[in-house]
Amino acid sequence: MTAFNTAAWLVDRHVDEGRGDRVAIRCQGSSTTYAQLLDEVRLAQAQLSGLGVAEGDRVAMVVRDDLAFPSFFLGALRSGIVPIPLSTMLLGPALGAIVADSGAETVVISEAFSATLADICAAAPAVRNVVVAGSAEPTADLGAADVAVHGWEAGGAPEGEPGVADTTSDSPAFWLYSSGTTGVPKGVMHLHGNVPATVETYAEGVLEINEDDRFLSVAKLFFAYGLGNSLTFPLAVGGTAILNPDPPSPPAIAALIADEKPTLFFSSPGFCAALLDAGLDADTFASLRGTVTAGESLPANIQTRFADLSGQPVLDGIGSTELLHIFISNTLTEQTPGASGQIVPGYVAELRNDDGDVITEPDTPGYLHVKGPSAAVGYWQREDATAAAFIDGWVRTGDVYVRSENDRWTFLGRNNDMIKAGGIWVSPAEVESALIEHPDVLEAAVVGARDSAGLETVVAFILPASGATPTEEVLVEHCRERMAAFKRPRQIIVVDELPKTATGKIKRFELRNSLS
Repeated sequence: MTAFNTAAWLVDRHVDEGRGDRVAIRCQGSSTTYAQLLDEVRLAQAQLSGLGVAEGDRVAMVVRDDLAFPSFFLGALRSGIVPIPLSTMLLGPALGAIVADSGAETVVISEAFSATLADICAAAPAVRNVVVAGSAEPTADLGAADVAVHGWEAGGAPEGEPGVADTTSDSPAFWLYSSGTTGVPKGVMHLHGNVPATVETYAEGVLEINEDDRFLSVAKLFFAYGLGNSLTFPLAVGGTAILNPDPPSPPAIAALIADEKPTLFFSSPGFCAALLDAGLDADTFASLRGTVTAGESLPANIQTRFADLSGQPVLDGIGSTELLHIFISNTLTEQTPGASGQIVPGYVAELRNDDGDVITEPDTPGYLHVKGPSAAVGYWQREDATAAAFIDGWVRTGDVYVRSENDRWTFLGRNNDMIKAGGIWVSPAEVESALIEHPDVLEAAVVGARDSAGLETVVAFILPASGATPTEEVLVEHCRERMAAFKRPRQIIVVDELPKTATGKIKRFELRNSLS
């Protein structure tokens, strides 16, 4: 099989072909060219090698969206090591449990998160080395763990010439732990060939990315959506990734857009709603040629309002950690508000019923199955889960969808999120979309709950818009004008925040549990 290494394809290729002086990364006002990035990647390689990390070994990463992330992620890939980015939103015990599950003996962590190290090492006794990025001489409390601590700062020069591992498209590349709405993380194992597959199908085929594009993502690098947005997509075409190490907020992202002038903006539906709520001027988005959303279904009202504000298309889509990025999407020339769009060329999708039979009739709900070149090979040490999700080349996504006669696909809910009220299936996404149309509602989450008679009813949790105080009576009347009686919420609860996963998906199971 032909040799292929993702890191060499994303970085070395541009340097070898004379594009080394192009800006690869912008972060907090500083630029890193492709030639400089290659030096940083090789520096990370040299450090991992010096710690005895060998090809095929695993390295856990708890790293901010700054230069350290691409340096170590790509450095590991270039050496044939398997990097495992973890959520920087998790606390030490949760991180330690995942590190232990992965079997990683080396952890790379940003100095900002070093306070979690004692808990990580306590939960993952196999860890032998910790590299603290952002500090030359780090100090860290590791509890009683016998772990060596090393520092790393960008801007150094590697000793020697760390080479490119003899990998192919089918070689193990990296793992991403799925956040999941059930709260049970699983290590999703990807290959080197999965990265160019997402670039060729979605990034180039749908977004038409090119070397002049500047990419800004609200979603962080540690999960699949952000990894494509802020690393593999821009570097694949010699473009520029705009990294934001800090937690996103509407004022900060608006300022970053104004300063860095991205051409492509990647967000979640909830963050688009927050930007709309912030009352920003349309000029803020003048540099954009498009906005992409994923993570949750984008309500039609938010799609049209954000498109009107930015003056550019807003493309909602659906992807997954298992398929690495988006596989059903709206396009730059056609957007269907409220729908995920069309199948991305290169992928195949079908709906199946409870018996596993393929549904051929349009407008009939079913369980979404997808086949494509970016599919993972399975879950680490989860044989039952792998067998349930990866079936004869298909990935069972866990989403309930409906396909229209003109082949437009609309999300109805997750398998366990669908509500059966009065014996009729209700889509939470449909009810949420209707609620968000009210100007006093910023976000909505709809779940099923049992009433005193044990029957399932619809309950809505509402996050108000800034300065608004929506009442249950007003919102019930709002719903009465927009949907059939069996779909309307029987209870509306106003909350200060909605629980979400690291990828921005609402944790509906937590909302359901709060009602019991």
